[in-house]
Amino acid sequence: MFTTYFKTAWRNIVRGKVYSLLNLLGLATGMAVALLIGLWVTDQISYDRFIPGYEHAYQVRFRFSDDGVMRNQVDVSLPVGDALKHDIPEVAYVAPSFGSGDDAVLVNAKRITGSGRYVGEEFLQVFPFPLVEGNAATALKAPGSVVITESMAKAVFGNASAVNKMIELVGSGQRKVTAVVKDLPRNSSFQFAFLYPFKELAAGGWVKAATTKWGDAYFEMYAALKPGADPLQAQQKAAELVRHYSPETYAAFHREPMLFPMKDWHLYTEFKNGLPSGGLIDYVRMFSIVGILVLLIACVNFMNLSTARSEKRAREVGVRKVIGSSRTGLILQFLIESLVMTFLAFVLAVLVVQLVLPAFTAMTGEVIRIPWGNALFWVLMLGYVVLTGLLAGSRPAFYLSSFQPVQVLKGTMRIGKAATLPRKVLVVLQFTCSIALIVSTFVVYQQIQYAKTRPRGYDPNRLVVTGQPGNGYRAYKQEALRSGVVISMTKSLTSATEVHSHNIVDQWPGMQPGEAFAPVMQAVADSDYFKTLGIGFLQGSNFTGNPGADSTYVILNEAAAQRMRLKQPINAYIHWPVSNAPQRLQVIGVVKNIVTNNPFGLPEPTIYVYQPDWTWTITCRIAPTISTAAALERLKTIYGKYDADGAFGYSFVDDFYASKFALETLIGKLAGIFAALAIFISCLGLFGLAAYMAERRTKEIGIRKVLGASVGQVMVLLSGDFMVLVLVSCVIASPVAYYFLHQWLAGYYYRITINPLVFVVAGGVAVVITALTVGFQSVRSALMNPVKSLRSE
Repeated sequence: MFTTYFKTAWRNIVRGKVYSLLNLLGLATGMAVALLIGLWVTDQISYDRFIPGYEHAYQVRFRFSDDGVMRNQVDVSLPVGDALKHDIPEVAYVAPSFGSGDDAVLVNAKRITGSGRYVGEEFLQVFPFPLVEGNAATALKAPGSVVITESMAKAVFGNASAVNKMIELVGSGQRKVTAVVKDLPRNSSFQFAFLYPFKELAAGGWVKAATTKWGDAYFEMYAALKPGADPLQAQQKAAELVRHYSPETYAAFHREPMLFPMKDWHLYTEFKNGLPSGGLIDYVRMFSIVGILVLLIACVNFMNLSTARSEKRAREVGVRKVIGSSRTGLILQFLIESLVMTFLAFVLAVLVVQLVLPAFTAMTGEVIRIPWGNALFWVLMLGYVVLTGLLAGSRPAFYLSSFQPVQVLKGTMRIGKAATLPRKVLVVLQFTCSIALIVSTFVVYQQIQYAKTRPRGYDPNRLVVTGQPGNGYRAYKQEALRSGVVISMTKSLTSATEVHSHNIVDQWPGMQPGEAFAPVMQAVADSDYFKTLGIGFLQGSNFTGNPGADSTYVILNEAAAQRMRLKQPINAYIHWPVSNAPQRLQVIGVVKNIVTNNPFGLPEPTIYVYQPDWTWTITCRIAPTISTAAALERLKTIYGKYDADGAFGYSFVDDFYASKFALETLIGKLAGIFAALAIFISCLGLFGLAAYMAERRTKEIGIRKVLGASVGQVMVLLSGDFMVLVLVSCVIASPVAYYFLHQWLAGYYYRITINPLVFVVAGGVAVVITALTVGFQSVRSALMNPVKSLRSE
């Protein structure tokens, strides 16, 4: 029986080549889009899942009150770690962490660089990365030890064992390798080449002082709960630690440690009221819905084309019922036809996805592959094909099998509104989704351009960031200036577009009782910082160049002065509770706000302090009289004089700023591509419907032309209904798209107002595309010689 069904299905597919091809293309495109989005979504969700016990690992963050608003920060104070370990029985392991930047080893005169971090001795137990060699429990206990990755071990030692051998790090001497970690995959939140014992960092200096200070929140902290422990109970206990051990710190900022699960790190990057609220997860959900909608549009095509051709299948149904076929058997026959078509479409979809994956990978920056050898994937794909086939074939199967044989065989059956109304509704649904996607593409693009062109507060033109040479920043700067390659150079904690940390300011004129303030802190090493970046002064003066005096001064940005309500900020004094610098600072200047971390957000209150020992980022402005390439080559030569072993690395501030739009730009591109594909699929369906309607009305058109109808009148007759449906879709899509886009824009402080013209343009695009699609068939039918169409009469 099933063999007969399959043979019949194949014959029907081959017999109606044009409609089968339209169905195949539509379904294949929809399934390819859904499959591609599914692979991307799976990749995003897979981050950090390769680590055994990842579900027990947490990042410890601080929730705190800033001007009455609860915020969240990644840096916490070191005493939190000890308290977690000793006071909360659910906690198994705790490890602090502090990034050391890029480090390097020299192998055969070749410099090999990699990221390094100082981590607590339980770090490899909090995160049990697979080890090639060594013991996770003891690898980070001894001072002078280092844990390296497998690729670093091979680069230095070849295929020989690396454990217990010495490795020479540029600028920091020899260390003993105590463990080798398997190379971390791309979908890991951690990317490092070297791990050093944190106890070395905490043995002296400001870090040692910070081990007992609850207010010094400069460190990352990680914890692992015991298997079976209740995370909610652990969180409730952790939230009370600062209040219990440091009431004065809690009184100022209401700091509460928060356990942020590792499984959410990649997906949740935005916080509201100090709690995870969104981020990439919003786009994962959004594109999952888009994938379903595009697939639904393809299924609607199949339904419409199948039911539109019902008259051609009516006699077949009538004859089958007369000779004894049950309705169940007919339903099964039509569903098998749908499943065969869906399977063919899936094969084509997989080929298409395989072909576009390299381009998709280049666009998203993610390495996504079809898991050919994964059995679970193919089981899921089988279910995907079956569900899609049943969804696409359900309405045709039930509709076609409902025909009454007497009416069909007598020729009295008429296709009325019961058939055409659902078809029209489905066409409206198709174009509503497509138009909404077109509107979204326009709005996302406008939002990105709006933020890109906002005033930044500094001049990014020919501004370059480099690392500092190992020996003599001052001498390096002087020689670079004398060479004429650069017109200005400075050294700071971070580049202009980065935020390293927020520091507490606990006293200022006019401060209210219980008020708290944690501005961004930017440390500078000389008085050329504002000149180099092109940041203008609103009041007061710059640092003097006298290290002793400058270390007691502070420069505020406009937002900081407003936040502290300083009507006369110059010569006011503020206090910040740091352990390794003067705590009472005199305000000597106020500068303009600059856009730093978030190009869509408010300028952050910032304090600029003179602390050369806290700086390691060099920013210079290339002279306008020399080409950028020539200037960088010359600068590299000068750099080599002061760091013979160092590699000269650089980046442009403009490029780094542009990278902050990467996610929004990707979303805009994907929305545009998926909108185009949705329109393409919808137009395939319209083309098929228009062709069939023209075929059905061939004699009517002939008679109308004989009676004097013009070509234009015939075109309006054939395309008018479709144009009305598209216009109805525009009306429905506009408020729907406005609602969701308004919600999306509400997440940005610096945002556009949606222009009504966007909806007009999107509707116009849909109407024009529809006119071209249907118009081709309409013109063809209108130009047909009526003699040919009426000859059979």
